[in-house]
Amino acid sequence: MKTRILSFVLVLGSLQLAAQNANRNKTNQNNAQSNPAKQPAAVQQVAPQPAPQPKKKTVDRPLDGYYKKDNILSARVTPYAPLREADVFFSRRIWREIDVREKMNEAFASPKARLIDIIMDAVTAGELTAYDPTPRKEDPNGDAFSTVFTPQQAFAQFADSVLVPQFDADGNQIGAEKKAGEFNPDSVLKFRIKEDWIFDKQRSVFEPRIIGIAPMVRKQAAGETFEDQPAFWIYFPEVSQILVTKEVANRHNDASSLTYDDVFMKRLFSSYIVKESNDKDQRIKDYAQGIDRLHESERIKKALLDFEHDLWSY
Repeated sequence: MKTRILSFVLVLGSLQLAAQNANRNKTNQNNAQSNPAKQPAAVQQVAPQPAPQPKKKTVDRPLDGYYKKDNILSARVTPYAPLREADVFFSRRIWREIDVREKMNEAFASPKARLIDIIMDAVTAGELTAYDPTPRKEDPNGDAFSTVFTPQQAFAQFADSVLVPQFDADGNQIGAEKKAGEFNPDSVLKFRIKEDWIFDKQRSVFEPRIIGIAPMVRKQAAGETFEDQPAFWIYFPEVSQILVTKEVANRHNDASSLTYDDVFMKRLFSSYIVKESNDKDQRIKDYAQGIDRLHESERIKKALLDFEHDLWSY
């Protein structure tokens, strides 16, 4: 009897153990199907990871020298003293030209800081206004700042026009179009200045005040070369706001900190007079030829100096 009971207990225990193993296997299969990440490494396919890229190091631009030139960049124009019409005892308008080929004026054409490049960059950026130099009835000399040029019109004054052939779809030439060529800054060899020499009796000062400046261009047409003409006029009080921050190349000292505004205000340039105000509105070349033009220019210059000298008693 005891033997039968023992056998029954053993059989019952074996059945319970088999049932537990079956439940455990079923649970593992369900988990494997719901969570494939837990499958063996041999079955799961892992995508290759890209190699880490090295971080770019930000490098500051090194200083070109051992000190920064900040004085010129922060410079401001020194304005003229206020002037009333009642204080003007004497006034004479003068037109003169600066030739950049002269030794004293070589800085104007220096590749490091050309005056024409400074002007054209400012005109292109909209910082300067160029004015049409074409004479009109209300503006006989064309220098009264009456008609505004666009930047494209200003550039077109320097570029020689060229004929560009036009072709049809079959490659046959059907005509030609006139287009402006490229601007060459080395072609600008002269600048014209319009200024007033004024004696201010309130301050007892006889001084020149520049009104406008114009780059000169020598135009060609029909195989002929004409004399130098103003490409356009720039109002000097406007351009002086830009020239005061532009350094002039100095052949003797790189630390001179001389600006183009200093050059004009201190009269550090060589020039010759081409016209003075007169009742007939004549230029010097209208009544003098050859070397007589230079003599007439020097006569006008000396007359201005003598006027100032004769104002005082010694």
